[in-house]
Amino acid sequence: MDLPLIAALLLVVTAFAFHYVSIALALVRTRRKPSPGTSVLASAGIGPPVSIVRPVCGVEPFEQLTLGSTFKLTYPDYEIIFCCGREDDPVVPIVRSLIAAHPERDARLLIGDDGRTANPKLNNVLKGWAAASHDLVVLADSNVLMPTDYIEQLMAAWQPDTGLVCSPPIGDRPQGFAAEVECAFLNTYQARWQLAADAIGMGFAQGKSMLWRRSDLEPLGGIAVLGQEAAEDAAATKVVRSRGLRVRLVDRPFAQALGPRTLSQVWSRQVRWARLRRATFALYFAPEVLTGSAVPGTAWLFAATSLEYDLPIALVTFGLLWFGAEALLNRLAGWHLTWWSPAAWITRDLALPVLWCAAWTGNGFTWRGNAMTVSMPRQANNRDGLAPTLAKLRFAFGGSADE
Repeated sequence: MDLPLIAALLLVVTAFAFHYVSIALALVRTRRKPSPGTSVLASAGIGPPVSIVRPVCGVEPFEQLTLGSTFKLTYPDYEIIFCCGREDDPVVPIVRSLIAAHPERDARLLIGDDGRTANPKLNNVLKGWAAASHDLVVLADSNVLMPTDYIEQLMAAWQPDTGLVCSPPIGDRPQGFAAEVECAFLNTYQARWQLAADAIGMGFAQGKSMLWRRSDLEPLGGIAVLGQEAAEDAAATKVVRSRGLRVRLVDRPFAQALGPRTLSQVWSRQVRWARLRRATFALYFAPEVLTGSAVPGTAWLFAATSLEYDLPIALVTFGLLWFGAEALLNRLAGWHLTWWSPAAWITRDLALPVLWCAAWTGNGFTWRGNAMTVSMPRQANNRDGLAPTLAKLRFAFGGSADE
């Protein structure tokens, strides 16, 4: 047996081992029963009051459904703060009508844009963070579909060593094949790997849903400190880890209602996220090219050719072994699964190596019409006065204020 064949077989075995282990870890997380005990955040079994801050911008599919879910939570004591940059935004009438339809809820809408950071979403959130009445603050994107026990699930994940609780988005209600591809990226790829990483103590923040304690961030300058990175979730991960605490994920991630998508929109979004991951966690991003089926599948076919196996049978066998495990995860976790899913998984995996190369060969991306680059936050920090906040952050974590 020659060296290239041995290398190909080792690659295949290693890839399958990581594939199956990550799926097993995600399955354990999504299938385990909630702990009967109360959260460490609760006192004498009574949950503390919570502020929910939801930034809104434009009208997305299922906007009425996702924003409306904020008013239907079973948690006994919470306030809702919607944040929008402009009064003439088309989402404003929807928010006002929901508030009017639920007078029993403590809800309000704040208008205005802060402009202190290079992150438009963070600028929209700053006023809500400042207006929040409670120490526990949930930041939730407008397209998160909240289950009725949304707050309880977030709080149940909080442990004594926790600095932040998050949830990766689970694609739901896709319309069209492009949206199916987005589900393939979100669910059995990104959410699966995030849950697996969290299971071994390496949780990463996700900006879709974040449960913070204000008292943890206020000494560092509040939520504006997350403007140190182009992505607030990357900054959140670094802030929490620098304090010797962990980012934890909920066991059952929350749905993101997708609606229709185009392949161009999906590609643009994935390039943006890939470039942000490469810029903020390059060491973890580097091996991502090996995590899909494209590279091990190529090695599998090379080995089959070298051993003179029937190629069509080898290809079908690989697909059943690789994607059958993804189908099992989707089925048992209760995530979106249709006859289109295998085609979406294959499309995703064929795109992954190209996406990985695109992440390394560019810095620019577009978010909601805003042209940005992965280096913009540092420039904005110096321009808009965040440098003192970052110096305070370094000093609080034991670094030099002059770094």
